Order: sequence, then structure tokens, then C-alpha cells
Amino acid sequence: MVLIEGISHLIRPFNLSIRLSANIIAGHLIIRLLARISLIRFLGFSRSIFLQRILLILEFGVSIIQGFVFRNLVLLYALEYYYNFWKKLFILFIL
Repeated sequence: MVLIEGISHLIRPFNLSIRLSANIIAGHLIIRLLARISLIRFLGFSRSIFLQRILLILEFGVSIIQGFVFRNLVLLYALEYYYNFWKKLFILFIL
């Protein structure tokens, strides 16, 4: 049980970084795809540029939210780690 709990604590930061990277890459891929597709033929040049700018603004908003989530999860993981560390240390020396 302790081994599984230890492994889960070690995997958390990697899981968080992979999730953050995947979201960043997905946003860039969508914008890049729209830039390469010939939307000029279907939508016209001005609509294509407008759509790309809207997606860029949305990606910026998503990046702010992802940064907020990343910061909060790292803080929660660190607090949980230090809380358990000090609790074990307290029990070890007091009892």
C-alpha cells in the first residue's frame, strides 16, 4: 500500500506536465491547421483572418486558465507532501 501511494505521488507532477503540454500543443495545432488550410476559398480572406484571431484569443484564455490550474495543483501537491512529511516527523519524535 505504501509503495502504491509513493508511486502515485511521484507520478503526479509528470501527469500534470503532460496534461499541460498536450493542451498547449492542441491549441497551437488548431491555429496552425487553420493557417494552412485554404480557408480563403471557402470563407474569404477577411473571414479567415478573423477566425484565426478569434481562435488566438481563445487560446490565450485557455493558457491563462491552464496556468491557474497548474499553479493550484502544484501548490496542493506541495502542501500535501509537506503536511505528510511534518506529520510523520512529529509522530516519529513525539511518540
